[in-house]
Amino acid sequence: MTKNFVAELAALLPQNAIVSEPAAVALYARDQGPILDLQTPLAVVWAENTGQVQLILRWAQARRVSIVARGAGTGVSGGAHATKDCIVLNLERMNRIVDVRPLDEVAVVEPGVINADLNEAVANHGLMYAPDPASYRISTIGGNVATNAGGLRCAKYGVTRDSILALDVVLADGTLIHTGVQTFKGVAGYDLTSLFVGSEGTLGIVVGITVRLRYIPHRVQTLAVFFPDVQSAAAGVLAVGRARVQPAIMELLDGMTLAALDGAHGSDLRERGGALLLIQTDGFGAEAEAAVVRRVLTQLGGTVSAQDAEEAARLIDLRRHSRGDEVDDEFRVGEDVAVPRSQLVTYIAELERVASDHEVLLKVVAHAGDGNLHPTFWVSAAEGEEGVARLELALDESVRLALDVGGTITGEHGVGQYKLRWLAWEQGEGVLELQRRIKEVFDPRGILNPGKAIIARA
Repeated sequence: MTKNFVAELAALLPQNAIVSEPAAVALYARDQGPILDLQTPLAVVWAENTGQVQLILRWAQARRVSIVARGAGTGVSGGAHATKDCIVLNLERMNRIVDVRPLDEVAVVEPGVINADLNEAVANHGLMYAPDPASYRISTIGGNVATNAGGLRCAKYGVTRDSILALDVVLADGTLIHTGVQTFKGVAGYDLTSLFVGSEGTLGIVVGITVRLRYIPHRVQTLAVFFPDVQSAAAGVLAVGRARVQPAIMELLDGMTLAALDGAHGSDLRERGGALLLIQTDGFGAEAEAAVVRRVLTQLGGTVSAQDAEEAARLIDLRRHSRGDEVDDEFRVGEDVAVPRSQLVTYIAELERVASDHEVLLKVVAHAGDGNLHPTFWVSAAEGEEGVARLELALDESVRLALDVGGTITGEHGVGQYKLRWLAWEQGEGVLELQRRIKEVFDPRGILNPGKAIIARA
């Protein structure tokens, strides 16, 4: 039956649109998130236009075959992991920038457009697409929409949802709908656009995206502020806020992260301090705001250095690499909690305690401007199951602590498959049930990315 399904679908599509050989499909069976239950899809299908997406979903709905939509596979929560007997729908070939309207400050793109490519295309108009996840050079706009991705500039410009005006979405039965408006304001009816943003492909397949663009700042000023320890740096975040400065970028890196970056890239960050606040102000007031930041953080004991354009770009790029690459001799999990900014100092201290109590290693980076932290816990692979058990306990406790201070289990990476274990800790059963009912309205046969984003009924 499986071979018949694949042959049947292949007959409906262009010759190069589908592969089913095990070695070929294995390349698209997962994203960068932790693996709980690795499955091999029946096939990987590449759609090149909206009509093909509609055809594939009509076929899948009729045969109750699950569809897992995929972009570049840069997600880190398992949202694009293959599920049992699924078809992976790859949208990378839908990569056209359909329209750019500089006077309206909007662009219309297909889901496979790379974030960096969109920015390059609109830069000549003096515009930018503000959301900039660390993977912006390779991640797709469709994937950013699926997880409501954030990025370094989120402190000032918000996350993906804040830059999405309208969507074209193919529903589970192949119906094409359009949500949202072409204007910055619009409140007619329910906000279905915002509902789809962050839904991780569980409600429909996004095939068209109208994004809001922003003006490229006239000036940019970057400060690297080194502190003796990470708690002092976190206190600096609150001090900048009290000074009424709104940086575009405000990133925190602890000493372990600085040392890891030095080892990988030959930098000397750890020699300059025990923690780093990387702050960027922009606009016509960039220099004035940077001067306030310099004064405030110097008073807190920070060592401040303004960076020239080349060095600033290098520091920003190092921050984007701070998650690190997977290595074979470690079990490592990066988290994505967010807490109220007032709790940053306390929460980071608690993370260090948790790591000590469970005898695991820890490094912390954060989009400190909005309280979104990415703590990474790890143990040596040589410790085997016992080490993994301690790692899991540390992760659980870190999430509990974030929720206890009013935080969330995920600030920008999405629930995916991996964080389902914690979703009921954050959301009550009434809310969970309402989400299940919404899912049933859009996807009554449950074919869209099953086992992700929401907790199914037992």
